[in-house]
Amino acid sequence: MMISTWVSVTAMLVALMNGVRTEDNTQPCAKVHTSRSVVPLGSPVTATCVIRDDCPLVIGQAVHIEWRLGDRLIPSSPAVNESDRVSRAVVASFNHTRAVLTCCIQASNQVVAGVEIRAGYSPESPRNLSCQTNLTSPITLTCSWTPGQHDTHLPTNYSLHTEIWDSSKNHTYEPPSGVHHYTIPRSDFILFSEMKIYVKAKNSLGEATSAPVVLEPVSAAKFDPPKIRAIQVVPKRLGCLRLSWSLSQHQVWMRNYLNLEVRLKTADSSSWSEKTILLDQIKPSKPVVQCHLLHGTVYLAQIRVRYQQSPWSEWSSSHSGLTLESAPTGRLDTWIKVSRDNTPTQLNIQLFWKASKQFRANSQNVSYVIFLHKQPNKKSKLCSTSDNYCTFTVSKRARKVYLSALNRAGKSLPTDVRIYQPKVAQSAVKDVKAVPHDSRSLLVQWTSLVSSDLTGYVVEWRPLLKADLSHIHFETVAKNQSSFIITGNFEPYKPYGVSVYPRFEDGIGFPQTVNAYLKQKAPDIVPKIKIKNTWGSQVEFSWDEIPLNQMNGIIQGYKVFYWNGKNPVKVVSVGPEERKLILENLNTMTVYEAIMMVTTCGGSLNGTIIHFQVQPFDAVTVGMIVIASGVGLAVFIIFTFMTCFSKKKRLKGHLWPLVPDPANSSVKRWTSESLQYAHPSWNNEEPNPKCLSHLSLLDLTTKPIKGMDDLWLNRTEDTSDLAKSICGSPFIPGYNGSNSNSVPYATVIFSAPFNNPPPMERPVYLRSESTQPLLEMEESFSPKSYQNMVTDGKPVEQCFFGPDHDCIPEKGLDPADLWHDFPFLQALAMKESEDYFEDY
Repeated sequence: MMISTWVSVTAMLVALMNGVRTEDNTQPCAKVHTSRSVVPLGSPVTATCVIRDDCPLVIGQAVHIEWRLGDRLIPSSPAVNESDRVSRAVVASFNHTRAVLTCCIQASNQVVAGVEIRAGYSPESPRNLSCQTNLTSPITLTCSWTPGQHDTHLPTNYSLHTEIWDSSKNHTYEPPSGVHHYTIPRSDFILFSEMKIYVKAKNSLGEATSAPVVLEPVSAAKFDPPKIRAIQVVPKRLGCLRLSWSLSQHQVWMRNYLNLEVRLKTADSSSWSEKTILLDQIKPSKPVVQCHLLHGTVYLAQIRVRYQQSPWSEWSSSHSGLTLESAPTGRLDTWIKVSRDNTPTQLNIQLFWKASKQFRANSQNVSYVIFLHKQPNKKSKLCSTSDNYCTFTVSKRARKVYLSALNRAGKSLPTDVRIYQPKVAQSAVKDVKAVPHDSRSLLVQWTSLVSSDLTGYVVEWRPLLKADLSHIHFETVAKNQSSFIITGNFEPYKPYGVSVYPRFEDGIGFPQTVNAYLKQKAPDIVPKIKIKNTWGSQVEFSWDEIPLNQMNGIIQGYKVFYWNGKNPVKVVSVGPEERKLILENLNTMTVYEAIMMVTTCGGSLNGTIIHFQVQPFDAVTVGMIVIASGVGLAVFIIFTFMTCFSKKKRLKGHLWPLVPDPANSSVKRWTSESLQYAHPSWNNEEPNPKCLSHLSLLDLTTKPIKGMDDLWLNRTEDTSDLAKSICGSPFIPGYNGSNSNSVPYATVIFSAPFNNPPPMERPVYLRSESTQPLLEMEESFSPKSYQNMVTDGKPVEQCFFGPDHDCIPEKGLDPADLWHDFPFLQALAMKESEDYFEDY
């Protein structure tokens, strides 16, 4: 459109520039004549172009005229009986809503004249004319309409016309262009007088009028919402309420009859009743009585009004009222659960109930009582409560209990409840599933097992995070069903326990229970990974179960991701019931990182990263090594002990020298045979062992003791007394065997047995001590042949076997004093010692 306008303006300017100047003005060189500048769209258009003779562009030359419609050339023909300065063009079908038709001189390609042509449609009749009266201040009448379905492509004007029949006043209102509504002021209409209203549409191709609307302005008024002042009971009329109401303060002047509509619902209902109560020709402020309501029930009421066929007002605000009470009627739906709990004579009962479709509480304050007998009395009363459940015990012989509802007006007829015996071992249900059905319900499905005495099912559900039995709900299902939709106030992300119980003719079977969620999401937390054990190249993780209130869904499984700085990430999955995981083939002395992910049907959540390292020697390995070492050491000690015990004599000879024990020996053992046995050859390790000489000549007293030789020669008799008599001899000065702690004794050592030729070397005198009970010991060493006691603080050399080059006795020393230190030798009192030794 802008381009066409620009072309038209350009053509006019060119024409003016090429026009013939006169004294008064400049006239165009040519003119274009058309039958109409606005034509119906698609109709033919005829145009004639006439060039003036005095036009400077054509003086003195032949003229050939061309036609253009916009940028497109159209055929032309000279006008009949006209000169070449007149041309005619015909457009068979004008399909443009707006275009410029121009004529040009072909030689100079100059535009000399042009005309704009518009095309469209005549207007359609306006539709959907409606008017509404506003009765608030200020009072007005507003009418609105809809234009025709098709665009006319031409400027169209609308006008609103009113005609009041009881008056000669007619009014026409023209709204602004593009506006299809108009508000009539209060001065131009009468509320209770009928008037005719219509709309006209007009453009260059014609006009159209809408269908008229005849109305009384007050009947087109939409009243403000009325107000319910009070709802009261009707005395002595059960199930009836009286509503007092009034119009708003802006319409209180209204005294004509109105139509009134009432809608009701009980206080515990979530939606209004679909059936409304319509009351015609009601005077304002006249009370309305509604009956056939439930007894003792709180109702909420709303009303709206209109005048004749006017629009309904908006609903009023809600107001509540309570109908009169009456005794409860109908029976209750019940669900009983029986258990024994190891009590042979009593049954534990959990009884649940709810209102059936026929039950009417007929009161707001209802309680329930359970009796053991149909004719109730105080003794047979088992339970009284205002809840929807009760727990009690009865005798195992009881077969029925009776349930009644009570209020201030009376008591309902009892509902008998059969006591079903539990049948734990029998079940007719498997594969129970509970999935979301919509935003408010769950679909429960199960598989039924064939059973001849099956009578039905009970579907029970409860929120798992609430332990109160009042939250348990149930529904009885026929035996031919295998699915059921449960509806309730289910919360998203909260767990619900759904159980399906089979019912038999003689009892209740074992249930199947599943957890269900209306909506799931990722858990709130992820369990903390704990390192339980490590050994070799393995590590064992453990974790705790997520609390039920933080699961937010059914756990599908756990995944543990672990990695180190060198190897890629590895993942291990475990089932939802697992609480531990073993990672294998780990590198020792390498720091690993691990993280756990928990998944539900609604999402996943990652935990925190932990670091761990596998040591080359773990506690188990160290323990095994310690145990193996301990066992080996114990075996070695036992083996050594047994070996030593079995070879104690040889071991004794290796570890310490054999010293005769006078307390446990006799002189008889000092024979050559005993000495040879006591000093073995030790596998020829000692080529020259020392042998004790045989002492056979003893002089214990001045007069020999009779039978002494027998004591010395008899091998089987005990010689301990003899040893005692020798050691404790009264010839030993200052010695008392019972009061001394140690007893010195001496042994004469030779280099060869006594029966060998006498050795060339001098025999050695060995001094020893014994701590045995019968001997006293003085010193822990054996002096040499030339060393002896210390006398008066000075060492004294004593020559026991006579003076020689090694031993020179001191002067003034009495030899008799030397024997005080050797009581054993003194006790022997050997005679002619030198001859005696020579004989040997």
